[in-house]
Amino acid sequence: MAAPAHTSMRFVKRLSSPSPGADRAIRSLIAALLTILGGLLVGPVPARARLVQADLARVAVAPPPSARVPLELAVTDARTGRATTLGQALGGRAALLLPVDYTCGNVCDPMASMAADALAATGLAAEDYAFVLVGIDPRDDAAAARRMLAETLGDRAAGIRPLLVSDAALAALTGALGYKAVYDAGTDSFAHPAAAMLIAGDGRVARVLSPLALTGRDLRLALTEAGEGRVGSLADRLTLLCYGYDAARGLYTPLVQRILTVAGIATILGIGLLIVGLTRRTRLRAG
Repeated sequence: MAAPAHTSMRFVKRLSSPSPGADRAIRSLIAALLTILGGLLVGPVPARARLVQADLARVAVAPPPSARVPLELAVTDARTGRATTLGQALGGRAALLLPVDYTCGNVCDPMASMAADALAATGLAAEDYAFVLVGIDPRDDAAAARRMLAETLGDRAAGIRPLLVSDAALAALTGALGYKAVYDAGTDSFAHPAAAMLIAGDGRVARVLSPLALTGRDLRLALTEAGEGRVGSLADRLTLLCYGYDAARGLYTPLVQRILTVAGIATILGIGLLIVGLTRRTRLRAG
């Protein structure tokens, strides 16, 4: 026996008309989606930059010949609050040393995350190497360092040594590495190289690497060479910046812009999938 026409019409109406609560949620998600799209299309808002191109030209890593980190350098372990030395933090092992701004919010977080992933992909045992972060902003405290580890790395932060240094110790370390950063008061941030140093067990700088382009295979080879005391060429000058804005033009640097664009696209896709899921669930409930 055929179903009455009015029953079929009610079914179609329920199927095509979500509940008021779901409808409001979908409308909110669509509004958020349009806001994100608008932000990507309009582009970055200029910052009140105070650095000029000549300042940015100084930002680079150029280790001197036979560069060596001062192992006796006084540092503080941000996890425990205990005073120690850089040599004790490295533990006589080959190490990846990554200078970061713990409150950067630009490329420092992806640098630390990608470096941690590359180290995990080497297949080496954690006791065979050290991964050390050194804060380049003396204003950052231990809480800021721990917060960065928790928010950026989560469970992957196990074994990483986040270090804090004084102004004098930072000057000694960056001088030994040929590492130059410039502070921009206009954006309250540091223009600094997006670079990681591979340190041999005796403190010699074995290589300068880009943490944004590391692979597990290459890093395993580099760590093995550093562990054996072999040092690569330090002639190249690494100038890739970790900096939220191009201070000379007041715009996002291309590197940061690409990262923000990828993050925006991922957010849009996530919101789109959420909208589809909510719509399907509403229709199933209505049926």
